[in-house]
Amino acid sequence: MLQVIQTLLGPEGCPWDQEQTPESLCDYLVEETFELVSAIRSGDLQEVLEEMGDVIFLLAFISCLYGDKVSLGQAMQHAARKMTRRHPHVFGETDINSREELTRTWERVKKTEKKHAGGYLLDSVPRSLPPLLLAYRLHSKAAKAGFTWDSLHELEDKLTEEWLEWKNALESKDHDKMLEEFGDYLFTLVEYGRRNQIKASSALSKTNIKFARRIHMMEDLAREKGWDISRLDMDHLEELWQEAKGF
Repeated sequence: MLQVIQTLLGPEGCPWDQEQTPESLCDYLVEETFELVSAIRSGDLQEVLEEMGDVIFLLAFISCLYGDKVSLGQAMQHAARKMTRRHPHVFGETDINSREELTRTWERVKKTEKKHAGGYLLDSVPRSLPPLLLAYRLHSKAAKAGFTWDSLHELEDKLTEEWLEWKNALESKDHDKMLEEFGDYLFTLVEYGRRNQIKASSALSKTNIKFARRIHMMEDLAREKGWDISRLDMDHLEELWQEAKGF
């Protein structure tokens, strides 16, 4: 792979590749990572293999563009050392007897690794994460500092409160207020899922895939019946939907 990249970047290589920088490849890296995630969730192993290769290729490409400053070998050695430090119960002599203790140890070691002491609680959460994943990470970080609802019952009450605030905003027809309150409700719902060991982004991804599969099936069923799905009324669409759910 490195030989291929060096050839692309060499005198007889590709003009497009030669124009790239680590910064210009960031969007491609994000895109390929999402494609890898999609392949993993689809369960298609051949697709996983291909998309994993694309991500690794981009990481290698970025490494080559940095020259001697950054290498994949250095990155992997750094990650290995970091994971060894963060698992003292595996690589050291620390005894850990609960998941909560494991999490506290992980966070304590991470804190000692920070270059600048005295940072803020949420500094380590990348703001460029997809919104649902970012909300999950923000809640998780805040909860580790004790800033979360004491019980699921209290959280359910908060969900009801946020829903009523959304309904009031909806009645007001104030778009900015609607946007804010709908966001507040989603943010609280993400925490409710997290407290029940559910990641909202993963749950929604599964539902998206299921919905798309059923719509595809509805189209197939409509063609079998000689129907034009774009011209059907809701009763016929519901009939197709119920049939598709059976597959």
